[in-house]
Amino acid sequence: MASQNIEAIRACYAGFRDRDVEGILSGMHPDVEWVHPDGMAEYGLGGTKLGHAGIKEFLAHVPSVLGGMKLNPREFIEQGDRVVVFGTREVTSRTGTTATLDFVHSWTMRDGKATRMEDIFDTVAFHELIES
Repeated sequence: MASQNIEAIRACYAGFRDRDVEGILSGMHPDVEWVHPDGMAEYGLGGTKLGHAGIKEFLAHVPSVLGGMKLNPREFIEQGDRVVVFGTREVTSRTGTTATLDFVHSWTMRDGKATRMEDIFDTVAFHELIES
């Protein structure tokens, strides 16, 4: 049986799968920090977004840069207040090119809700896909 923390994160991934923003946010504290590599800043996808409003703004911007994305979380590792998720994402550029890219998501939890999510991935491969 999965822990409360892992269940909260699984609910977030289910929200991504279902394209349900409220589902994505269901496992996150209202003051969550949503962190993406600074190397994605030129596309408006880098840096730290704050709170549910910041995440909603970020998610609303993604379709202006990408044609689509599907997350496939594969492994969940929990240690203390941290859950690390290893997975892949199928990303489609606005021109229709699709690639499968690895990710690591590091989630910091408090009281069964995420207070921070850091998305770790190969920004060079992501840039190449966006520009394809």
